[in-house]
Amino acid sequence: MRKNKLRELINDKKPSIGARVLTPWPGMIEAIANTNSVDYIEFIGEYTPWDLHDLENIGRAAELYNVSTMFKVDQEPNGFLAQRALGSGIQNILFTDIRSVEDAKKCIKIVRPEIPGVDGINGCHMRRNVGYVLECGSQDYVQAMKDSVIAIMVEKKGCIDNLEEILSLDDIDMVQFGPCDYSLSIGRVGQWDHPEVKEAELKTIKTAIKKGKRPRVEIGPINYSKEDMRKYIELGVKDFHLPSDVIIMHQWIKQNAELLRELLK
Repeated sequence: MRKNKLRELINDKKPSIGARVLTPWPGMIEAIANTNSVDYIEFIGEYTPWDLHDLENIGRAAELYNVSTMFKVDQEPNGFLAQRALGSGIQNILFTDIRSVEDAKKCIKIVRPEIPGVDGINGCHMRRNVGYVLECGSQDYVQAMKDSVIAIMVEKKGCIDNLEEILSLDDIDMVQFGPCDYSLSIGRVGQWDHPEVKEAELKTIKTAIKKGKRPRVEIGPINYSKEDMRKYIELGVKDFHLPSDVIIMHQWIKQNAELLRELLK
């Protein structure tokens, strides 16, 4: 089984930087990993078309450069998707659309191994992460599933209402506030900067730190400046991720095309 760099950073209480991609092309994973600037790459499977072969190729590409991996799963069927991602060699899972303690407990069960003393439903299998036959059902496999970082999106009103209890669950490692979904769930459509939304973000960060969890923040599309980042760091945030490949491409093309058109006038 491969070392999980993100788990090691969390255990050592060190900061982490991630990159997010919608593109399932493994060449994109290699290009990002070649920068030697990020600790893990998150494939945002919730937003883009992909197949099971893509997951294995993402896992292979990341392993060439010793970067960890994360997979953001859809609301349903998150059990199938998360376990197939783990089986492909993607090491960590970001769950979406948590509304209650029971939702969070279900996510934990999906990842953790089904052994005495661990409340999991993840059994042994012949998939890529165990070499198909080499470490199937082994102690190393069990430890890898116990080490998998479980992250959740805090993006629904129900999650904020039950945040203290949800973040009291031992196996949740990382949380991220989602202003888009949260603004929808409270009837503030598109108002990501509304005081109620910002208040919920601050509550998420402070509650996570109080409960010994790692709050993660996206750099962009609205939190771009060094001053913005410093504010989060001063709150105790150690984990950040860059905007997705699609956002970076869109903004770079838009800014530079507009500059060229202005010069061409």
